[in-house]
Amino acid sequence: MSHPTDPDLSHITPRDQAEILAQALPYIRKYHGKTLVIKYGGNAMTDPALQADFAEDVVLLKLVGMNPIVVHGGGPQIDDALAKIGKKGTFIQGMRVTDEETMEVVEWVLAGEVQQDIVGLINAAGGKAVGLTGRDGGLIRARQMKMLDKDDPSKEHDLGQVGEITAIDPSVVKALQDDQFIPVISPIGFGERNESYNINADLVAAKLATVLKAEKLMLLTNTPGVLNKAGELLTDLSAREIDELFADGTISGGMLPKISGALDAAKSGVNAVHIIDGRVPHALLLEILTDQAYGTMIRSH
Repeated sequence: MSHPTDPDLSHITPRDQAEILAQALPYIRKYHGKTLVIKYGGNAMTDPALQADFAEDVVLLKLVGMNPIVVHGGGPQIDDALAKIGKKGTFIQGMRVTDEETMEVVEWVLAGEVQQDIVGLINAAGGKAVGLTGRDGGLIRARQMKMLDKDDPSKEHDLGQVGEITAIDPSVVKALQDDQFIPVISPIGFGERNESYNINADLVAAKLATVLKAEKLMLLTNTPGVLNKAGELLTDLSAREIDELFADGTISGGMLPKISGALDAAKSGVNAVHIIDGRVPHALLLEILTDQAYGTMIRSH
């Protein structure tokens, strides 16, 4: 699938092209049949050239025998939709306060628009994508999130229909995977009274990776990865080192749910968690099929 921004590769000889492909072989062998959970967000999700790259990467990974699962966010798209109906988003400690009207918008933006765009992109690149929300096959059960104030733990914030996951039933995902489909999941859960919950997409991806015992959890972001206070990329972190970065405030804001979800996944048996720069074309392939690091890898110990 060629688009106007494709780089010109005519200077690479066929022999070199074959070498490049052959170098991917050990990685293809290593991850064949393995599950990769990919959180899709940031620029990779809004820039048309990067969207096409992402779709091609996912299809290629599926064709060489891996099982990619896409979990998507949609913060900017939700903000745009809320602005259209004159609502302003409020956030507490990085989480969106979600009243009933906001929840309706979240559902139609995520499960309607964003999810179907991604399914269409993957299908256009030659894959067979299927969109799911947490309701499909009883995939994601949730309850209202209780958020304690970070400065005063006796105080609790009411975030409305923001959920935390109580259970994941991955059987629908497994059934689709086995049939060569690529699941694309919107981070919406449902509660005991069939009410909807907006769930942080990083946390959904992390929990899904844990339940499926995924080989890798990959979080696409608009940063090079986790940076230290001097702004340098930390390519390899252990759980203990991350606790220290939390403690001294190096990791804060929107990175908090990302990293805490990633950390839980690493501690619960997901082999490697990668926070990768989604602004790099074909970042997924580069991370999985080469030994070049395009972000931060989190190890469990």
